[in-house]
Amino acid sequence: MAGGGVVAGEVLLDLVREVSGSGIACGGGGNDVSFKKDCTDLVRRIALLTHLVEEINEFRLKCDGHSLPLDASAPDDVDSASSWYSDLVVALRAAKRLLLLAGNFRSKSSSDGATRRIASQFQSVTWKLEKALSSIPYDRFEVSEEVQEQVELVRSQLRRATERYGSLNLKTLSHALAQLLDEEIDQGQLGNRVVGSLIIQNNGCIDNEVTSKLGAVTESDGSESRGVNLIRYGSKRPGNSSDYSEACLANDIDADGQDNLATKSLEEIKKPDPIVIPDDFLCPISLELMRDPVIVATGQTYERSFIQRWIDSGNATCPKTQQKLENYTLTPNYVLRSLITQWCVKHNIEQPTGLTNGKIKKSDGSFRDVSGDIAAIQALVRKLSCRTVEERRNAAAEIRSLSKRSTDNRILIAESGAIPILVNLLTTEDVLTQENAVTSILNLSIYENNKGLIMLAGAIPSIVQVLRNGSMEARENAAATLFSLSLGDENKIIIGASGAIPALVELLQSGSTRGKKDAATALFNLCIYQGNKGRAVRAGIISALLKMLTDPSNCMVDEALTIMSVLASHHEAKVAIVKASTIPVLIDLLRTGLPRNKENATAILLALCKRDSDNLACISRLGAVIPLTELAKSGTERAKRKATSLLEHLRKLQQL
Repeated sequence: MAGGGVVAGEVLLDLVREVSGSGIACGGGGNDVSFKKDCTDLVRRIALLTHLVEEINEFRLKCDGHSLPLDASAPDDVDSASSWYSDLVVALRAAKRLLLLAGNFRSKSSSDGATRRIASQFQSVTWKLEKALSSIPYDRFEVSEEVQEQVELVRSQLRRATERYGSLNLKTLSHALAQLLDEEIDQGQLGNRVVGSLIIQNNGCIDNEVTSKLGAVTESDGSESRGVNLIRYGSKRPGNSSDYSEACLANDIDADGQDNLATKSLEEIKKPDPIVIPDDFLCPISLELMRDPVIVATGQTYERSFIQRWIDSGNATCPKTQQKLENYTLTPNYVLRSLITQWCVKHNIEQPTGLTNGKIKKSDGSFRDVSGDIAAIQALVRKLSCRTVEERRNAAAEIRSLSKRSTDNRILIAESGAIPILVNLLTTEDVLTQENAVTSILNLSIYENNKGLIMLAGAIPSIVQVLRNGSMEARENAAATLFSLSLGDENKIIIGASGAIPALVELLQSGSTRGKKDAATALFNLCIYQGNKGRAVRAGIISALLKMLTDPSNCMVDEALTIMSVLASHHEAKVAIVKASTIPVLIDLLRTGLPRNKENATAILLALCKRDSDNLACISRLGAVIPLTELAKSGTERAKRKATSLLEHLRKLQQL
């Protein structure tokens, strides 16, 4: 029977799944989007913790309840790791409650103070999540390197988010409330955690049961100054959801309704109000600062990429006025773009575009006038929509050539609205036009800011279609484009879910030499995300990699081993690797491979043999001890570590 640690692990997994899979970020807030991005970012980051909790649960189940509880640690690190589990549960529950509050928040009927307070709660929750994740004992639960990297990525995102919210005030109610409302936290322990003269108001969001618990904490502590003082008000919950949100967020208000400045630093008191972006500068669709405003037939202005996507989805009306669009012409709003640029300069805000008043900023800080280039490129972009196939083909070829030459051209081509049109050309029946379009998108994606525009244009399904059915050159460049776009972590998830992985595996098996290399780099990058590993295995990647390992030309052994080393920690991949009789091939590479090949082969064998006595016995029978011993002495630093660890596992097996 599984022990308490397994049950505790299920609590963690349930919390992560509740937050990331239930649409909780949407709340019941209707169309209010004041904290939409905050909610979306928080949900996305918590969703990335799923694989961490799953691996911890898997470890607990394999130990069959004989190891220490989830929150236990080795004797030499009790102080640093003993509370990681309870801290993480508290942080996740705080996040869950905050998402519900933010979803019910109404900015129009709430005060500026309430808005600032809910922002401070987002800051507090992100700080608590990062703090809890920082003390997880990876080694104790044998968390894979890939998942560790994923968690470290989440931690870095949380740290940046905390900094964006401003300096941290650790005495806000949002920091303590999550602990006080947590039913599973020991009350005596809670009394020790809540320190200082923290005043909590019962504005209707703390019920009588919680109030009695807080009273018990004060009594059990025996010292009123270290406990929690309750100021009791009416217990009736406000009927209006915005009132409810505001009441629950009243974490800095004393009995007279005045700001309790005692808990605020002088720096926070003097902090200026946040800059408000003028409504006319925001796209009516995305509600974000526009970088390329364009005018539609009704006279309304939108961000080009968003209105183009609206039109491409088959909509024939203006999103704002609901009037029918007489035509789909998008006219650049140069006046508004200039006003946005001037406003950004005045308020010291980073420009939303690489282009400023017809000039591009050079690396030395000076500006280059590109107004003539802009006119020429805009004329070329218009030709992409010409009626004749030949004109479109020639325009796409010229765009391809220009986008290859310089970063400035990549900026100007994107600024001229070429990306959505090029995406449409990916589905053309003309082979040359398709090749030029996909290669142009590849070249444009080299400039980091263009990646987001390509994703917003809905390019992935069309790129995958080219990858499946295009000419070999088009397929090669489609694979390279997916690699370029997959450098963004969120894009890995989108691309993996689009059906790209089976098409990449097919190219890996039957493509040209360059096509195989492009497919390999894309697959490696996509498989860094845990959720894509199973997709790759089910697409038949293991047999393709084994074929590459045994190819007499040895031209892609390094690529095959690198991808397999990323996959080997995944259970489904591990089973497939062993079933394909890959172990003898890996041991042979320990003897004859290049230093880099030996290093990766050892890493794969170690992953296959962790908690698997059958695989350990297999590599022992096949004579792995001698090459591993040599590698532990003279290999690369990573190879030495992996070989030493694997030899230790073999010694333990012999002692049984």
